[in-house]
Amino acid sequence: MSEVRNELKYMTSHEWARVEEDGTVTIGISDHAQVSLGDVVYVETPEVGTEVVAGDQAGVVESVKAASDIYSPVSGEVIAVNELLEDEPEIINNSPYDDGWFFKVRPSDITELDGALDSEAYLEVVAD
Repeated sequence: MSEVRNELKYMTSHEWARVEEDGTVTIGISDHAQVSLGDVVYVETPEVGTEVVAGDQAGVVESVKAASDIYSPVSGEVIAVNELLEDEPEIINNSPYDDGWFFKVRPSDITELDGALDSEAYLEVVAD
């Protein structure tokens, strides 16, 4: 069974969001998503300074099986991207919630995350 962390918010498209102490939001893909994708071989993240819109495509993750769009769970400015993914995209397979994060956003409206799933609701989504 895939790991699901209680402190995160989840999207039905399998992204997770963590609200940091400074109010920024870190975004990645769930353990369930990385297992489904298989070995990750490439990640495209948005550029720092880019404005992302909640629900819109913000990047791509490619594996030996497929390519999948990454959607931003919140609108705002991208303030950081995980540079490790450029040379070591497989980090996502080993550490999807810690070292394998994709990008960080300074949200323009944090209440957009109110519609995200908690861990229990996300477990029901991935159980189907």
